Amino acid sequence: MKNILKKIRNITTLSKLNKFLSNTKPKVIGILISNDFTRKILIRVIDSQAKKSFLKDKRFPQKVNLERYYITRALINSLDCAISNAKNKEIKKPFTELVIPSISKMIGSYEKKEKKFLEKHKIYPTNFITISPGKFCNLKCKGCYANSDSASAEKLNFEIVDRIITEKTKEWGSWFTVVSGGEPFAWKSKGKDLIELAKKHPNNWFMIYTNGTLITDKLAKKIAKVGNISPAISVEGFEKETDARRGKGVYKKIMEAMENLQKYGVPYGISVTATKENANMIATNNFWNYYFKNKKISYAWIFQLMPIGRGSIKMMITPEQRKKLLLKTNELIREKKYFIADFWNSGAITSGCISAGKKGGYFYIEWNGNITPCVFNPYSIGNIKDYYKRGKTLTDVLKHPLFRKIRKWQKSYGAMQTNPRKIKNWLMPCPIKDHYKEMKKILTSSKVTPIDCFAEQAIKDKKYEEEMDKMDKKVQEKLDPIWEDKYISTIEE
Repeated sequence: MKNILKKIRNITTLSKLNKFLSNTKPKVIGILISNDFTRKILIRVIDSQAKKSFLKDKRFPQKVNLERYYITRALINSLDCAISNAKNKEIKKPFTELVIPSISKMIGSYEKKEKKFLEKHKIYPTNFITISPGKFCNLKCKGCYANSDSASAEKLNFEIVDRIITEKTKEWGSWFTVVSGGEPFAWKSKGKDLIELAKKHPNNWFMIYTNGTLITDKLAKKIAKVGNISPAISVEGFEKETDARRGKGVYKKIMEAMENLQKYGVPYGISVTATKENANMIATNNFWNYYFKNKKISYAWIFQLMPIGRGSIKMMITPEQRKKLLLKTNELIREKKYFIADFWNSGAITSGCISAGKKGGYFYIEWNGNITPCVFNPYSIGNIKDYYKRGKTLTDVLKHPLFRKIRKWQKSYGAMQTNPRKIKNWLMPCPIKDHYKEMKKILTSSKVTPIDCFAEQAIKDKKYEEEMDKMDKKVQEKLDPIWEDKYISTIEE
């Protein structure tokens, strides 16, 4: 162990860190991260190399580099807490074999597998997939993008979901899978459920967006035993706000779910849908301190309500609320090391929009097999079952013309850019929400199919387009000055 610690302390570059993590056996890394003293040393080295790597990157404004470092530091802090709270070897195993070895690759390098893929296909592989295996949900929340309800029976069978996970892992080297719904823990196919899926794919880390009401003591114990599942539980605030949107008594069930997960040392987070009604409350220290300190969450995701599905434009957060939320979450990431990611306000750390199979991004497959660029962009390029029947793979999905068009738009907006002055406002990164008119042109010029009646109504409704465009312009008035004054001004000459 002394020799290992000496090697760690002698790591002075990112490449040396990569080499160390790649060449060290998972069992040894497991021993390192299980001991508080040695884990702290390893974390300190990873943090140091992350900071050096980000701050010397000339492709981005310096404030973007700083925010990329702060969110990485927050991630490292979350991992430290999750590992220290883990109560069995099964929970620690994914950190040993998947997460920790991938940290330095996330910071600045990419694997040989990715290079070979690029040479062969002339495109990058994407990082992960979000999949909703079933539409059924035991709740009916106001503004749900999925329009899920208890009468919905649409679902993918286990074999299809299994093949998707196997294929993305083998073809792209992807080890991260996001599962959404409906309610994922209600999904079952031929007697198999998410526990069986995770058990079959120990080389993947599954983050499950769940309402939490089905996480009993028994299920929490199963999650702990399989080890590679982390639930992201939906809350709208505290009891009043959560029950108002999700139903009376739901918040108490969520609190019970969190207690069950804590009991078995399962790392978990929260998912918050920001609406006009709760945005001011979630932009407070009180809200975040409660969940990170009192409820021991490891991470948090914010979804600003997208008015498709049961959502309406009237429920969207206001431009002023969006600005307030941006400033508050950035402060908490920087000052408190809370891992908080917002699919819109975090655009600076993701180089803009991550949809349509972008490098470092993802695409979405829903319960009927429809493939869309994003969870919030409900227009299908085809069905995964049809792709498989024709002998095609997930890589063929990445090559679809619509996905290429969206990635071209992302590039024009600043993704993959080497000149930081050509980067447009990454505080407004989303084509479907922040640049609706542009996205509508891309969609209507492509062969796409709305996945439900709400998506069909939205794309045909001229008034909807006008209202979305009006909202985009108001948001731009608030966020463009911040981008220019706080980000572009930090570009080094």
